Amino acid sequence: MKKAKVLFISQEMTPFLELTEISKIARFLPQGIQEKGKEIRTFMPRFGMINERRNQLHEVIRLSGMNLIIDDSDHPLIIKVASIQSARMQVYFIDNDEYFQRKSIFRDAKKKFHKDNEDRMVFFCRGVLETVKKLGWAPDVIHCHGWMTSLIPFFIKTGYKDDPMFKNSRVVYSSYYQDLDDTMSPNLLKKLKMDGVTLEDSKLYKEPSMVNVNLAAMKLSDGVIKGCDGKNAILDAYLKKAGKPVLDYQNFEDESAFVAACSDFYDELLEQEPVLAE
Repeated sequence: MKKAKVLFISQEMTPFLELTEISKIARFLPQGIQEKGKEIRTFMPRFGMINERRNQLHEVIRLSGMNLIIDDSDHPLIIKVASIQSARMQVYFIDNDEYFQRKSIFRDAKKKFHKDNEDRMVFFCRGVLETVKKLGWAPDVIHCHGWMTSLIPFFIKTGYKDDPMFKNSRVVYSSYYQDLDDTMSPNLLKKLKMDGVTLEDSKLYKEPSMVNVNLAAMKLSDGVIKGCDGKNAILDAYLKKAGKPVLDYQNFEDESAFVAACSDFYDELLEQEPVLAE
């Protein structure tokens, strides 16, 4: 039996960035899944807060050089990589001078949500998928962590649905109920435009509140993991009647149990047909 391939995409990861519990999960879950015999790749944004010299990031020239068109403008895609030697893991970083060089993550000095967070989200998600295509590495499972990754399920089920690299992939979305009081602009719909994406496909983003962005990711995923013990009436109501595999909140303090639960969840999804766009 061939090794299952699991692609991990996260908005943060220790030791490169430590913001929330996501950073620990995104670091140790891939290692645990790899130790269970699955093949892994991991991706995150190269935020300006990450010290390249200390973390020994270097550009991967053969993967860089592509331009992504967002809102009718070209944006160069730069790929960097670093190793976590103790875990025998490589981490790929999506970079762009305009989007990721600033010394802040999602909010400015006044704690206001960056106005271009939606552009950064689109660029990051598409950048990951285009880089995976260049790697020629077809994932069986794609596990997304946090709202910055929330467009991955959308793109997999629309613009990339016929791509040989992704057409058999199962998508898992872990929602951490972050920044739910914020919203994207109505222009998000236009920025999702790419070959293979129709206006009908984009209807879930007509009212792009952060709750709806998370809800869309849940609807378009093959399975959903509740990544936190928080509450939200809309998201919790969807999880109760989702009609698809849902893994309830797992406390990461018991790391081995957490890894085992996720590994079993992936195996369950691989036995089912992929979800179609709603």
